[in-house]
Amino acid sequence: MPTSGPDAMQPALRRRRRRQGFLLPFACLSAALIAAALLPGAAFADGVTPSEARRLRDEVKDMFYHAFDGYMQHAFPLDELRPLSCQGEDSLGGYALTLIDSLDTLALLGDKERFDAAVEWVGKNVRFDINKTVSVFETNIRILGGLLSAHLIASDYATGMRIQSYDDQLLHLAADLAQRLLPAFDTPTELAIRNRPRVWTHITSTAGGGTLTLEFGVLSRLTNDSVYERVTKNSVRGIWARRSKLDLVGAHINVFTGEWTQKDAGIGTSIDSFYEYLLKEAYKAAMHYLHHDPWYVEVNMNSGATVWPLFNSLQAFWPGLQVLAGDVDPAIRTHAAFFSVWKKYGFTPEGFNLATSTVQNGQRSYPLRPELIESTYWLFKATRDYRYLDVGRDILASLQYGAKCPCGYCHISDVETHQQDDHMESFFLAETVKYLWLLFDLAAGPDNIVENGPYKYIFSTEGHLLPATPQITLLDEHCLYAGAFCNGTAGHGYGTGDSSNKHQNANSVPFDDSRTPSDQSLSNILSTTRGYIKGVCPGLTHAQKLGISYSAEEDNSIQQNSGSSENLDESHVIKSSVQAQSSSVILISHPVASQTEEPTSGRSQYNANIVATAESVGTDTAGASSHPEDLVKETESVSEQKEINDKEIASQGSQPTEGRYLT
Repeated sequence: MPTSGPDAMQPALRRRRRRQGFLLPFACLSAALIAAALLPGAAFADGVTPSEARRLRDEVKDMFYHAFDGYMQHAFPLDELRPLSCQGEDSLGGYALTLIDSLDTLALLGDKERFDAAVEWVGKNVRFDINKTVSVFETNIRILGGLLSAHLIASDYATGMRIQSYDDQLLHLAADLAQRLLPAFDTPTELAIRNRPRVWTHITSTAGGGTLTLEFGVLSRLTNDSVYERVTKNSVRGIWARRSKLDLVGAHINVFTGEWTQKDAGIGTSIDSFYEYLLKEAYKAAMHYLHHDPWYVEVNMNSGATVWPLFNSLQAFWPGLQVLAGDVDPAIRTHAAFFSVWKKYGFTPEGFNLATSTVQNGQRSYPLRPELIESTYWLFKATRDYRYLDVGRDILASLQYGAKCPCGYCHISDVETHQQDDHMESFFLAETVKYLWLLFDLAAGPDNIVENGPYKYIFSTEGHLLPATPQITLLDEHCLYAGAFCNGTAGHGYGTGDSSNKHQNANSVPFDDSRTPSDQSLSNILSTTRGYIKGVCPGLTHAQKLGISYSAEEDNSIQQNSGSSENLDESHVIKSSVQAQSSSVILISHPVASQTEEPTSGRSQYNANIVATAESVGTDTAGASSHPEDLVKETESVSEQKEINDKEIASQGSQPTEGRYLT
């Protein structure tokens, strides 16, 4: 590992049964808070004004630099910062983790000088030919994802962040890293092991084995080597093939035998990001067995019996995912419930017991997680409801007054005492600050590559920005409706409609006061040259125009309905508040353009073939328990189910529907 210190870059140089009417009692939580948060147009006493949104955006930017500069001065090139003692530590592999995880945030902020210097240093100094035991999952989402995102930004003039001297150094590093991780997939089940060979465990989490395809898939497209995408797809397929008869997956699985070692199914810890890849296949079962409106519990994957009536902080990504899937109403209710926990403590604990309304023993900490902020951003983007700016302001205040410490931002070891812990994970800069900044920038009149840059961007599990470019997407299978990528092949001609302009206008919040131009404005440096042809792609089905991939079994129904679908008025599509792309890659296309529009417009009107189908959301479950005492009884009556033997696994192991993660 190079011993270069910060001087090498200074000064030119941070996760996750429906039972209608069911509401757990909260002795200490404010029921009025949850109720108020659910009222259309509800706002807190002191609503965020346009000028305050700009001030809050700048405050978040200062937050980023306080933590980033603290890392560069006191921890670099070690992995992470110890913000209380102003020291560094190697926590993942010893290759400047926080810097790599922060690269695309620097680009998002328009900090070309530091982005350039950071990319140059990483390209020259980071090497993976070292003897380290690493987490395959964390290395993938943080390091591989960070390298790929920065490469795609640094190598493209259209982003406004092109580095003249850049020669694909980060892409070469990404390929080298992925090649070294490939042995992790060499198991009898083809499921990825948790660590590299020689120092490994037989057990992997569902999220750990099923949240690898996006980064590996992008790498395959960029290098024209299909092996990376193939092995990760086999891993996620292997997990789904071993689902229970209820279409639920457990939390941990033995990668050598294929047997589930922990059969608790939920949307949070150890499973969360798996849903980002197979939401379409798994959503209906999750809502039927896990959803106690507005909360979610953990159940036995075979029986559906409640195991844990627990909210854990990683569940907080779920409302954002529901927004992207088009199921906004339950997302609003769940987000309000989750935020009520934050309001109670100032932070969300790792675990909150819904039966007792208390913090779960041993899960009292808040490690600067981004999930609630992520969902807040997506809900504001979809609804333009200003209450989410109030939420963001409260979260920012909690971080500033509870987590800020001398050299960065500290973990909170106990949400009741707000005692600080000397640790700052890299995802604080890669996700937490990023989503918070995006929220306020969107309100202030967005000036960033996500909202008005040259491409639509996919957010990875780690919040890394991956552009939906022709180089990555499969042009013969996918054509974005607004700002479409059209290659003129396979009968896909192209037109020159103005849909892209409508899309850009829809991204702006209709504030009344004038906007103060930012010194870091990207609008002046974004190149007008585009690497694709913008416009409408004729000859595509309605689904293809929306960027939705359908599973194989739906193809017949799509073909039967394509005639009427293709004739839909384009203006209806433009007004849709959110668009979805099945299985893994889900893109926002057209947020609600005006506050005066009814928030529900464009939610329940979606084509039944979209991820959140009409039959999978909004219906009640017959005989569902509606009283908290029933939940307690159900929890107490849980009995461990007999282990699934190999024969059962084989009988359940039909090949799952292939999700097109990048199309």
